[in-house]
Amino acid sequence: MRAAVLDFTLAALEWHPHVRPVDIESASAEQLDALKTTPSNTKVSDYVLVLAQDAEILAARTPLFNDIMYARGGLSRAERELGSLAASVVNRCIYCAAIHANRYLTLAKKPDVVKAIYRDGVGAQLDRREQAVFDFGVKLTQPPDALSEADLIPLREVGLSDLEILDLIHAVAIFGWANRLMHTLGEPHSVA
Repeated sequence: MRAAVLDFTLAALEWHPHVRPVDIESASAEQLDALKTTPSNTKVSDYVLVLAQDAEILAARTPLFNDIMYARGGLSRAERELGSLAASVVNRCIYCAAIHANRYLTLAKKPDVVKAIYRDGVGAQLDRREQAVFDFGVKLTQPPDALSEADLIPLREVGLSDLEILDLIHAVAIFGWANRLMHTLGEPHSVA
């Protein structure tokens, strides 16, 4: 088996599980029902098949994930991806960082933002709005009890509404959770 990828990348990655994924052919009715809705409404990945071991949690998690990341209104999709990228960088989740960096590039068309983040990590210097979103995502992912109402000021100064701030918090927080699942349950590998 190839070695795990340990550095941030924009290359396509595969996630290889440490826990056996559910076999679709022998899945229970509850597991099959939970698998009907997938994250971002894409194919059923090995990650989702691992999560299907607990069908009840997967059935609750996937719609919540899709609502947080893809709901209309509120924070832009690109900025949700940027906040999620911040969480994934802090947590060193190589797989999630690659996904969010590429989605951000597709949506925002700002390669210099991702280049700076990959080069400088949490110390990346970005344009004002991207900086506010990224910095908040970083701080929320680090011990969140260090956050205060004052940390919302830079977000408001760049024009984020309360709904957009809430959307950012949801996106960053769900990737605090997702990164921990990804790290524990498997690891990223280069696509063959």
